[in-house]
Amino acid sequence: MDSALSSPPSPETPSGSGEPAGSMYLDDKPQTLVKLLVAGPFGVGKTTFIRSLSETQPLHTEEVMTRTGALVDDLAGVRDKTTTTVAIDFGRLTLPGDLVLYMFGTPGQRRFRPLWQDIARGALGALVLADTRRLADSFEVMDMIEEAGLRYAVAVNSFPDSPQHHPDTLRDHLDLAPETPLVVCDARSRDQSADALIALVGHVLEALDKQQQQSQSQQQPQESL
Repeated sequence: MDSALSSPPSPETPSGSGEPAGSMYLDDKPQTLVKLLVAGPFGVGKTTFIRSLSETQPLHTEEVMTRTGALVDDLAGVRDKTTTTVAIDFGRLTLPGDLVLYMFGTPGQRRFRPLWQDIARGALGALVLADTRRLADSFEVMDMIEEAGLRYAVAVNSFPDSPQHHPDTLRDHLDLAPETPLVVCDARSRDQSADALIALVGHVLEALDKQQQQSQSQQQPQESL
């Protein structure tokens, strides 16, 4: 596997109709493989997001919600939801420049936190999906990501009945750092979902490039002694 630091390409929106049509197997050539998380609170659209983007048949671990689960999970704003992810969603997307993204969707409920921590190992970044009807639900997820030391971007998923806010207002409410990307998308749209993921990839690769430059600058004085 190539290092994520090797010759990062300029990400572009992938072409295609939105239906998984890619080969199940990667080409036998040098490629940069990147593990990313698709995170967010319960019912925010993570499964739909990965389904929209994956070039292969995505893996889903959805189960029908029971009455017992309804007593535990807050269904405010998602009353029509009948299934929930109980392990992971998984999909793959190849960007121009042979950058291969492995997308791991994580459960949004607090009781799955140990599983979330296992899935997060080895990830370079996370895309946090948010819902303007329940913005406060995103804070716990962002806290976990920050505790894990992962860089992240936020994609506000537009639902038909979601209140619309200016991006600056959303940024303030979510208390985002100036460098944290914020985009608005419809998770059902391949193009909009790709734009959100590309915002994350650009953010992660830029940060990695800065780290590499700082490391090289620190080594140069030592080598000259």
